[in-house]
Amino acid sequence: MRVFVTGASGWIGSAVVPELIGAGHQVLGLARSDDSAAALAEAGAEVCRGTLDDLDVLRGAAADSDGVIHLAYKHDLMISGDSGAAVEADRRAIDAFGEALAGSGRPFVIANGTLGVTPGRLLTEEDGHVSAEGGGPASRLTNAEAVLALAERGVRSSVVRLAPTVHGDGDYGFLSVLVGIARDKGVAGYIGDGAARWSAVHRSDAARLFRLAVEGAPAGSTLHAAGDEGVPMRDIAEAIGRGLSLPTASISPADAPGHFTWLAPMLDLDSPASSARTRELLDWQPTGPALLDDLDKGHYFADRTA
Repeated sequence: MRVFVTGASGWIGSAVVPELIGAGHQVLGLARSDDSAAALAEAGAEVCRGTLDDLDVLRGAAADSDGVIHLAYKHDLMISGDSGAAVEADRRAIDAFGEALAGSGRPFVIANGTLGVTPGRLLTEEDGHVSAEGGGPASRLTNAEAVLALAERGVRSSVVRLAPTVHGDGDYGFLSVLVGIARDKGVAGYIGDGAARWSAVHRSDAARLFRLAVEGAPAGSTLHAAGDEGVPMRDIAEAIGRGLSLPTASISPADAPGHFTWLAPMLDLDSPASSARTRELLDWQPTGPALLDDLDKGHYFADRTA
Protein backbone atom coordinates (compact mmCIF):
# COMPACT_ATOMS: atom_id res chain seq x y z
CA MET A 1 0.00 0.00 0.00
CA ARG A 2 0.95 3.63 -0.51
CA VAL A 3 -0.05 5.36 2.72
CA PHE A 4 -0.31 9.13 3.21
CA VAL A 5 0.62 10.09 6.78
CA THR A 6 0.05 13.50 8.38
CA GLY A 7 2.09 14.29 11.47
CA ALA A 8 4.65 11.92 9.97
CA SER A 9 7.64 13.55 11.67
CA GLY A 10 6.00 13.87 15.10
CA TRP A 11 6.46 11.71 18.17
CA ILE A 12 4.06 9.00 17.02
CA GLY A 13 4.36 9.57 13.29
CA SER A 14 8.13 9.11 13.32
CA ALA A 15 7.50 5.61 14.69
CA VAL A 16 4.58 4.87 12.35
CA VAL A 17 6.63 5.67 9.22
CA PRO A 18 9.35 3.01 9.78
CA GLU A 19 6.69 0.57 11.01
CA LEU A 20 4.87 0.92 7.68
CA ILE A 21 8.03 0.80 5.58
CA GLY A 22 9.28 -2.23 7.49
CA ALA A 23 6.04 -4.03 6.60
CA GLY A 24 6.56 -3.35 2.89
CA HIS A 25 4.38 -0.27 2.46
CA GLN A 26 5.30 2.99 0.72
CA VAL A 27 4.85 6.17 2.75
CA LEU A 28 4.01 9.69 1.63
CA GLY A 29 4.52 11.99 4.60
CA LEU A 30 3.23 15.53 5.10
CA ALA A 31 6.01 17.95 6.05
CA ARG A 32 5.59 21.62 6.88
CA SER A 33 9.29 22.41 7.40
CA ASP A 34 12.65 21.66 5.84
CA ASP A 35 13.71 19.74 8.94
CA SER A 36 10.60 17.55 8.81
CA ALA A 37 11.09 16.92 5.11
CA ALA A 38 14.72 15.91 5.66
CA ALA A 39 13.77 13.54 8.49
CA LEU A 40 11.10 11.87 6.35
CA ALA A 41 13.42 11.47 3.38
CA GLU A 42 16.08 9.95 5.63
CA ALA A 43 13.49 7.48 6.95
CA GLY A 44 12.75 6.35 3.41
CA ALA A 45 9.44 8.19 2.90
CA GLU A 46 8.32 10.35 0.00
CA VAL A 47 7.75 13.96 1.06
CA CYS A 48 4.60 16.03 0.52
CA ARG A 49 5.17 19.66 1.50
CA GLY A 50 2.24 21.42 3.15
CA THR A 51 0.25 21.98 6.34
CA LEU A 52 -3.15 20.98 7.68
CA ASP A 53 -4.51 24.22 6.26
CA ASP A 54 -3.55 23.26 2.68
CA LEU A 55 -6.77 21.39 1.97
CA ASP A 56 -6.15 20.95 -1.76
CA VAL A 57 -2.79 19.36 -0.94
CA LEU A 58 -4.48 16.98 1.51
CA ARG A 59 -7.17 16.01 -1.00
CA GLY A 60 -4.62 15.40 -3.74
CA ALA A 61 -2.31 13.31 -1.55
CA ALA A 62 -5.22 11.21 -0.30
CA ALA A 63 -6.55 10.67 -3.81
CA ASP A 64 -3.12 9.45 -4.95
CA SER A 65 -2.70 7.04 -2.03
CA ASP A 66 -4.14 3.68 -1.04
CA GLY A 67 -4.91 4.87 2.48
CA VAL A 68 -4.50 7.73 4.96
CA ILE A 69 -3.29 7.87 8.55
CA HIS A 70 -4.09 11.27 10.06
CA LEU A 71 -1.92 12.03 13.10
CA ALA A 72 -1.32 15.77 12.84
CA TYR A 73 -3.07 18.13 15.26
CA LYS A 74 -2.47 21.73 16.23
CA HIS A 75 -1.45 20.98 19.81
CA ASP A 76 0.16 24.41 20.14
CA LEU A 77 -3.25 26.03 19.80
CA MET A 78 -4.78 23.62 22.33
CA ILE A 79 -2.06 24.33 24.89
CA SER A 80 -2.35 28.09 24.37
CA GLY A 81 -6.06 27.90 25.18
CA ASP A 82 -7.52 28.09 21.67
CA SER A 83 -8.69 24.48 21.49
CA GLY A 84 -11.64 25.50 19.34
CA ALA A 85 -9.35 26.63 16.52
CA ALA A 86 -7.42 23.35 16.74
CA VAL A 87 -10.65 21.35 16.55
CA GLU A 88 -11.89 23.34 13.55
CA ALA A 89 -8.61 22.90 11.66
CA ASP A 90 -8.76 19.16 12.35
CA ARG A 91 -12.37 18.98 11.14
CA ARG A 92 -11.55 20.79 7.89
CA ALA A 93 -8.75 18.30 7.22
CA ILE A 94 -11.05 15.35 8.01
CA ASP A 95 -13.70 16.68 5.63
CA ALA A 96 -11.08 17.08 2.89
CA PHE A 97 -9.94 13.49 3.34
CA GLY A 98 -13.54 12.31 3.35
CA GLU A 99 -14.17 14.02 0.01
CA ALA A 100 -11.10 12.42 -1.54
CA LEU A 101 -11.78 8.90 -0.24
CA ALA A 102 -15.57 8.68 -0.52
CA GLY A 103 -16.74 5.59 -2.39
CA SER A 104 -13.25 4.14 -2.70
CA GLY A 105 -13.30 1.56 0.11
CA ARG A 106 -9.83 2.77 1.05
CA PRO A 107 -8.77 3.06 4.72
CA PHE A 108 -8.75 6.31 6.68
CA VAL A 109 -7.35 6.09 10.21
CA ILE A 110 -7.19 8.98 12.67
CA ALA A 111 -5.75 9.47 16.13
CA ASN A 112 -7.99 10.51 19.00
CA GLY A 113 -7.81 10.04 22.76
CA THR A 114 -9.23 8.09 25.69
CA LEU A 115 -8.80 10.84 28.28
CA GLY A 116 -12.03 11.99 29.89
CA VAL A 117 -14.46 10.11 27.63
CA THR A 118 -16.03 8.07 30.44
CA PRO A 119 -14.48 9.53 33.61
CA GLY A 120 -14.56 7.23 36.61
CA ARG A 121 -15.13 3.98 34.77
CA LEU A 122 -13.30 1.70 32.34
CA LEU A 123 -13.63 2.95 28.77
CA THR A 124 -14.20 0.23 26.14
CA GLU A 125 -14.19 0.32 22.37
CA GLU A 126 -17.97 0.07 22.41
CA ASP A 127 -18.27 3.45 24.13
CA GLY A 128 -19.04 6.35 21.82
CA HIS A 129 -17.08 9.51 21.28
CA VAL A 130 -19.11 11.89 23.44
CA SER A 131 -17.60 13.10 26.69
CA ALA A 132 -19.63 13.48 29.84
CA GLU A 133 -17.34 16.36 30.74
CA GLY A 134 -18.37 18.53 27.78
CA GLY A 135 -16.26 21.49 26.63
CA GLY A 136 -13.07 21.25 24.61
CA PRO A 137 -12.43 17.50 24.75
CA ALA A 138 -15.96 16.74 23.61
CA SER A 139 -15.55 19.05 20.63
CA ARG A 140 -12.61 17.04 19.37
CA LEU A 141 -14.46 13.83 20.01
CA THR A 142 -17.19 14.93 17.59
CA ASN A 143 -14.52 14.86 14.88
CA ALA A 144 -14.01 11.18 15.63
CA GLU A 145 -17.73 10.59 15.12
CA ALA A 146 -17.47 12.34 11.74
CA VAL A 147 -14.68 9.95 10.73
CA LEU A 148 -16.67 6.88 11.75
CA ALA A 149 -19.66 8.19 9.79
CA LEU A 150 -17.54 8.07 6.63
CA ALA A 151 -18.05 4.29 6.67
CA GLU A 152 -21.52 5.01 5.28
CA ARG A 153 -19.88 6.86 2.38
CA GLY A 154 -17.69 3.97 1.31
CA VAL A 155 -14.58 4.73 3.37
CA ARG A 156 -12.94 2.07 5.55
CA SER A 157 -12.65 4.54 8.41
CA SER A 158 -11.42 3.83 11.91
CA VAL A 159 -10.40 5.76 15.01
CA VAL A 160 -7.43 4.84 17.19
CA ARG A 161 -8.03 6.24 20.65
CA LEU A 162 -4.62 6.79 22.21
CA ALA A 163 -3.86 6.55 25.91
CA PRO A 164 -3.02 9.96 27.38
CA THR A 165 0.63 9.01 27.65
CA VAL A 166 2.35 7.43 24.65
CA HIS A 167 5.65 6.84 26.37
CA GLY A 168 9.18 5.95 25.35
CA ASP A 169 12.71 7.30 25.06
CA GLY A 170 12.53 10.79 23.57
CA ASP A 171 8.95 11.51 24.68
CA TYR A 172 8.20 15.23 25.02
CA GLY A 173 4.51 14.87 25.92
CA PHE A 174 2.51 14.92 29.15
CA LEU A 175 4.90 12.64 31.04
CA SER A 176 7.91 14.80 30.21
CA VAL A 177 5.97 17.87 31.30
CA LEU A 178 5.25 16.17 34.64
CA VAL A 179 8.94 15.37 35.07
CA GLY A 180 9.83 18.99 34.31
CA ILE A 181 7.30 20.28 36.84
CA ALA A 182 8.67 17.94 39.51
CA ARG A 183 12.21 19.07 38.79
CA ASP A 184 11.21 22.76 38.97
CA LYS A 185 9.07 22.41 42.09
CA GLY A 186 11.38 20.05 43.95
CA VAL A 187 8.58 17.56 44.56
CA ALA A 188 6.86 14.85 42.51
CA GLY A 189 3.23 15.73 43.01
CA TYR A 190 -0.16 14.18 42.44
CA ILE A 191 -3.61 15.65 43.03
CA GLY A 192 -5.58 14.65 46.13
CA ASP A 193 -5.19 10.98 46.93
CA GLY A 194 -3.61 10.26 43.54
CA ALA A 195 -6.17 7.57 42.73
CA ALA A 196 -7.02 8.98 39.29
CA ARG A 197 -5.85 6.49 36.65
CA TRP A 198 -4.40 7.00 33.20
CA SER A 199 -4.08 4.31 30.58
CA ALA A 200 -0.70 4.19 28.85
CA VAL A 201 0.93 2.70 25.75
CA HIS A 202 4.49 2.40 24.54
CA ARG A 203 5.23 4.32 21.36
CA SER A 204 6.28 1.20 19.44
CA ASP A 205 3.01 -0.54 20.29
CA ALA A 206 0.96 2.50 19.22
CA ALA A 207 2.81 2.60 15.89
CA ARG A 208 2.12 -1.05 15.24
CA LEU A 209 -1.59 -0.56 15.95
CA PHE A 210 -1.82 2.22 13.36
CA ARG A 211 -0.26 -0.11 10.79
CA LEU A 212 -2.66 -2.91 11.66
CA ALA A 213 -5.57 -0.47 11.45
CA VAL A 214 -4.71 0.82 7.98
CA GLU A 215 -4.13 -2.74 6.82
CA GLY A 216 -7.29 -4.33 8.12
CA ALA A 217 -9.50 -2.47 10.59
CA PRO A 218 -13.20 -2.87 9.71
CA ALA A 219 -15.06 0.21 8.53
CA GLY A 220 -16.47 2.26 11.38
CA SER A 221 -14.33 0.66 14.08
CA THR A 222 -12.95 2.23 17.25
CA LEU A 223 -9.63 0.87 18.48
CA HIS A 224 -7.76 1.44 21.73
CA ALA A 225 -4.02 1.92 21.97
CA ALA A 226 -3.75 1.09 25.67
CA GLY A 227 -1.09 -1.27 27.01
CA ASP A 228 -1.72 -0.39 30.67
CA GLU A 229 -5.44 -0.14 31.44
CA GLY A 230 -5.00 2.33 34.27
CA VAL A 231 -1.97 3.49 36.25
CA PRO A 232 -2.75 5.58 39.38
CA MET A 233 -1.28 9.08 39.28
CA ARG A 234 0.27 8.50 42.69
CA ASP A 235 2.25 5.55 41.30
CA ILE A 236 3.44 7.73 38.41
CA ALA A 237 4.51 10.47 40.83
CA GLU A 238 6.38 7.96 42.98
CA ALA A 239 8.26 6.68 39.92
CA ILE A 240 9.16 10.26 39.00
CA GLY A 241 10.28 10.87 42.57
CA ARG A 242 12.54 7.83 42.42
CA GLY A 243 14.00 8.94 39.13
CA LEU A 244 14.75 12.47 40.30
CA SER A 245 15.54 11.57 43.96
CA LEU A 246 12.73 13.87 45.08
CA PRO A 247 9.98 13.48 47.68
CA THR A 248 6.45 12.64 46.60
CA ALA A 249 3.56 14.72 47.87
CA SER A 250 -0.15 15.29 47.47
CA ILE A 251 -1.19 18.62 45.95
CA SER A 252 -4.64 19.80 46.97
CA PRO A 253 -7.20 20.33 44.21
CA ALA A 254 -7.26 24.03 45.12
CA ASP A 255 -3.49 24.34 44.64
CA ALA A 256 -3.28 22.08 41.57
CA PRO A 257 -3.72 24.83 38.92
CA GLY A 258 -0.85 26.79 40.40
CA HIS A 259 1.36 23.73 40.68
CA PHE A 260 0.59 21.89 37.42
CA THR A 261 -0.65 24.90 35.35
CA TRP A 262 -2.50 23.85 32.15
CA LEU A 263 -2.02 20.16 32.85
CA ALA A 264 -3.95 20.22 36.15
CA PRO A 265 -7.47 19.47 34.81
CA MET A 266 -6.20 16.42 32.93
CA LEU A 267 -4.27 14.93 35.84
CA ASP A 268 -7.41 14.64 37.93
CA LEU A 269 -9.39 12.76 35.27
CA ASP A 270 -9.83 9.10 36.16
CA SER A 271 -9.60 7.56 32.69
CA PRO A 272 -8.78 3.84 32.59
CA ALA A 273 -9.27 2.19 29.20
CA SER A 274 -9.53 -1.40 28.00
CA SER A 275 -8.03 -2.62 24.73
CA ALA A 276 -9.48 -6.15 24.91
CA ARG A 277 -11.60 -5.84 21.77
CA THR A 278 -8.73 -4.25 19.82
CA ARG A 279 -6.38 -7.08 20.75
CA GLU A 280 -8.92 -9.66 19.64
CA LEU A 281 -9.96 -7.85 16.44
CA LEU A 282 -6.49 -7.13 15.03
CA ASP A 283 -4.32 -9.54 17.05
CA TRP A 284 -2.53 -6.53 18.54
CA GLN A 285 -0.38 -7.59 21.46
CA PRO A 286 1.67 -4.87 23.19
CA THR A 287 5.30 -5.88 23.61
CA GLY A 288 6.88 -2.64 24.79
CA PRO A 289 7.58 -1.91 28.46
CA ALA A 290 4.74 -0.89 30.76
CA LEU A 291 4.67 2.73 31.87
CA LEU A 292 6.20 2.33 35.33
CA ASP A 293 8.89 0.00 33.98
CA ASP A 294 9.70 2.56 31.28
CA LEU A 295 10.01 5.31 33.89
CA ASP A 296 12.36 3.14 35.92
CA LYS A 297 14.67 2.83 32.89
CA GLY A 298 15.78 6.40 33.61
CA HIS A 299 15.67 8.05 30.18
CA TYR A 300 12.92 10.47 31.26
CA PHE A 301 15.33 11.95 33.81
CA ALA A 302 18.36 12.48 31.59
CA ASP A 303 19.56 16.05 31.05
CA ARG A 304 18.39 16.72 27.48
CA THR A 305 20.04 20.15 27.38
CA ALA A 306 23.56 18.72 27.58
